[in-house]
Amino acid sequence: MTNVLVCIKRVPETSGQILLSQDGQSIDARHVGYTLSAHDECAVEQAIQIARSTDGEATVLTVGNDDSLEQIRNALAVGCTAAVLVEADTENFGPADVAAAIADAVRSRETDATTYDLILVGNDAADTGDFQVGVRLAYALGRPVLTGIGTVEVQDGTVVARGKGPEGTEVFELSLPAVIAVQEGGVEPRYPSIPGRMKAKRTPVDMVTASVSPVGNGRAALRLPPSQPSVVEVLGEGPAAATAVVDLLYKLGVAT
Repeated sequence: MTNVLVCIKRVPETSGQILLSQDGQSIDARHVGYTLSAHDECAVEQAIQIARSTDGEATVLTVGNDDSLEQIRNALAVGCTAAVLVEADTENFGPADVAAAIADAVRSRETDATTYDLILVGNDAADTGDFQVGVRLAYALGRPVLTGIGTVEVQDGTVVARGKGPEGTEVFELSLPAVIAVQEGGVEPRYPSIPGRMKAKRTPVDMVTASVSPVGNGRAALRLPPSQPSVVEVLGEGPAAATAVVDLLYKLGVAT
């Protein structure tokens, strides 16, 4: 039996136009919705698969305010069976603070005889891209850690993890307990069903208060890459454009 804790983060929807706050410290999310990072969605899917294959439990946890309950309920709707909200004003939280808050919650639950054999996090968040929480959390808990992992399995109490390396797929084996940062692409996240959503509404969420004194993120500022100009070439109009289209297909290698 493997009990899995999967840590997620509520982030602004970044598929549209991105605006930054005036101080450059965060994404201005006034005109967009909120969601999970793609890495987090894959981490949730991995947690559910591992828990079900080992007769364990998949618990979802996030650090934030009541707004984050939306993302918690979504994780419950697809198969997580328990949930924890570590309440905190994350405006002043950096990755070290988030990792410390999660570590405190894990230790606190261990004193109540609730232990997590495996902790999964997204490789990085869509809004800040810090790439730090998984490593800092593992260090705080004294556990081995892997990052950039696509798929995770537990076989006879040993974690078998696979990720892309410079020479191809790399395979790692770790003893439990461990922390793994999951990267998107290894699995296909599932979508919640209507019964799943109804069950998620009834599932209690354990609310705890973060006791971390935030040190902040030390970030100078976020910046947007320069916009790439779009170039449109008119090949012609009507039948007169046919020759130009054929020439373009040859140029692109579509036609031979």
